[in-house]
Amino acid sequence: MDRLIYIAMTGAHQVMAQQATTAHNLANLSTTGFRAQLDSFRAVPVQGPSLPTRAFVVDATTGTDAAPGLIQETGRALDVALTGPGWLVLQAAGGSEVLTRNGNFNTNDSGVLVGQGGMAVAGDAGTITVPADAQVTIAPDGSISSLDARGVVTALGRLRLLNPSQQEIERGDDGLFRLVSGVTAQADGRVRVAAGRLEGSNVNAVDAMVSLISQARSFELQMSLLKNAESNEAKASQIVALN
Repeated sequence: MDRLIYIAMTGAHQVMAQQATTAHNLANLSTTGFRAQLDSFRAVPVQGPSLPTRAFVVDATTGTDAAPGLIQETGRALDVALTGPGWLVLQAAGGSEVLTRNGNFNTNDSGVLVGQGGMAVAGDAGTITVPADAQVTIAPDGSISSLDARGVVTALGRLRLLNPSQQEIERGDDGLFRLVSGVTAQADGRVRVAAGRLEGSNVNAVDAMVSLISQARSFELQMSLLKNAESNEAKASQIVALN
């Protein structure tokens, strides 16, 4: 009885947390470069000498779906999509680096190339400044050059591109990724980009909707188990009273 109550009670609570995660994924269906979050259940025994039969359920975040999103052509010179594994790098406040797949870049009032949230795009030699009224070209290796009105080509820098393993990065509350070690990683020259394109979200709307339905039914099942436990307790009390 104890095990049933603990598992059903905590299971219902964690199913609600999973529904929130699935709803969050659905809300980012059209977010550029978004990676779906994955969750799973696991049973954990209650610690203590007086509670050997009890267990509860926790929702363990298993990581992020690494499947690439659909690449769409925009024709915009400052849009960049990664054509394989890898990450673009932005400079957050304090000089720390964050990783993203969102290559929707712009320039600020100072001409600095910026990405999501107005953070500066990291280059191999620092920030990248784009001249006003210049035609910008981004090569597959991330090299950026400009062509001015006189026909002069100028090298502006090269995008800092990383390719750490899934175990080396973690998702932040802002949806951006960071290296777990906190140490600046070496750029990976094998990462390739495509200019004039953007990578869409990798959330599958059909799968997410099916998950929501499945989670709703799982919540109903947990509540049904709690009602059964309450009914069994009432019947057991009646038998004890008769005896």
